[in-house]
Amino acid sequence: MLPEAVAAMCEALSRTGNASSLHSAGRRARRDVEESRERIAAAVGARPSEVVLTTGGTESDNLAVKGLFWSRNAADPRRVRVLVPGIEHHAVLDSALWLAEHSGAQVELLAVDGAGRVQPETLRAALAAVPETVALVSVMWANNEVGTVNPIRELAEVAHDFDVPLHTDAVQAVGILPVDFAASGVDALTLTGHKLGGPYGAGALLLGRTVELTPLLHGGGQERDVRSGTLDTPAVVGLATAVELSVADAPRRAAMLSGLRDDLIGKVRATVGDATLNGDPGTGEIDGGPSRLPGNAHLSFPGCEGDSLLMLLDAHGIECSTGSACTAGVAQPSHVLLAMGADEATARGSLRFSLGHTSGPEDVDAVAAVIGQVVERARRAGVSR
Repeated sequence: MLPEAVAAMCEALSRTGNASSLHSAGRRARRDVEESRERIAAAVGARPSEVVLTTGGTESDNLAVKGLFWSRNAADPRRVRVLVPGIEHHAVLDSALWLAEHSGAQVELLAVDGAGRVQPETLRAALAAVPETVALVSVMWANNEVGTVNPIRELAEVAHDFDVPLHTDAVQAVGILPVDFAASGVDALTLTGHKLGGPYGAGALLLGRTVELTPLLHGGGQERDVRSGTLDTPAVVGLATAVELSVADAPRRAAMLSGLRDDLIGKVRATVGDATLNGDPGTGEIDGGPSRLPGNAHLSFPGCEGDSLLMLLDAHGIECSTGSACTAGVAQPSHVLLAMGADEATARGSLRFSLGHTSGPEDVDAVAAVIGQVVERARRAGVSR
């Protein structure tokens, strides 16, 4: 967490008060919540009334995908198709598949190109096939594994041409890419605290004022009657502080992280000649920002198992990932790389290196110093099996 977010959250933890209560402590907590809501909205180009506070990315994604589907399907039973690319986070994919099993949805996986990007013409073709049957589209702003950024503004325009709402999981984007909810044209947007220096268990769903959405939770009617439940005021304060600071510092941090990322990729590939970079190379621009997440380096190492590489690097004090942390430890190839057209061996032998506000050149040098011997050892272990 950012030190300022820790301090703000700790101060709020020392106060009592339920933000839904009418007594003095409750009114003070409500003031903290509403001021935080205003700060989040200002940072991401939304209106305060469009900020629905949640426990994070998974809840926001579930609320958006299921809530939009139920609302659209109730209004018009013909609307049963849910369009999502195969590179989505499991919070979106599994929500859609749950709807298929329990609510009669028809899930269609949008094709992506070799970089893991949904092209506007791909979405247009999918929507044009019986458009009155589509309930919603969900496309992530930036991929959590390979770092590729999607052309969200264009995709939202295409969806709206067919009167279909578009949700975007922007968990990886907010706080590092130029995210503007109003300018993007999307109907719903997911963000979470722990990806931008805020607390775990705090996030938001930005939801357009006129967008109809059926709630997952029922109770006290908090958050526009879309997300009932007593608000975690200290976490909300910590979230707002982190969003505000990370967005303000994004241009400087993005430039710094891009330089570290490119240095890391260059040094790894200079040592391991057949290592390949996955996703967009990061040299282009999309919606006023980079075409790849600045702090993401995703590489495949032929002849290696990603889990072996991860543990060997961990022994050197280098922490990386074979994919989303939510599915880490599960012995299966990356669904993102498979959707991008990679074979199973490549999908299994890949690692994601993530750089953040605490990273520096010394971290890149630490990886470069050991990656050669680690890859060699992992390959020997693979041959001996």
